[in-house]
Amino acid sequence: MIRIDLDDPARPDVHQLLSEHLADMFATSPAESVHALDHSALSHEAITFWTAREDGLLLGCGALKTLSAGQAEIKSMRTTANARGRGVATLMLEHIVAEARGRGFERVSLETGTEDYFAPARRLYARHGFTECPPFGGYTLDPNSVFMELAVSPK
Repeated sequence: MIRIDLDDPARPDVHQLLSEHLADMFATSPAESVHALDHSALSHEAITFWTAREDGLLLGCGALKTLSAGQAEIKSMRTTANARGRGVATLMLEHIVAEARGRGFERVSLETGTEDYFAPARRLYARHGFTECPPFGGYTLDPNSVFMELAVSPK
């Protein structure tokens, strides 16, 4: 059974997954368009970080960053190569959105890439009701970025 729990981004297997994530982001997008966070940035007090595991084996991760009283941002959604196609990203996304709703956020936003590499992520978010929006937070218009948001009804 897949479990999603709070975790430490500096944990060795998580650190490795996040390092792979950053390497892929820099290989896919210009450096000025990479907004992924490393393990130390994901340890910030405004960020809650989770991993998905099965029998202790890391399958994926995701984070929620508080931007304001009403808005949060999804960060660092990533699945391991062996876990792709198993629904781990969907489970993590549903968990993060439910957590945002439970915390009373009105909107959950995210930034992802425009390149074909990011097409599966964009499809995942669209299937879950996210729609394109203008840049939010500290982001600016960038031809390599797609900004998306989901209105959530607090519990």
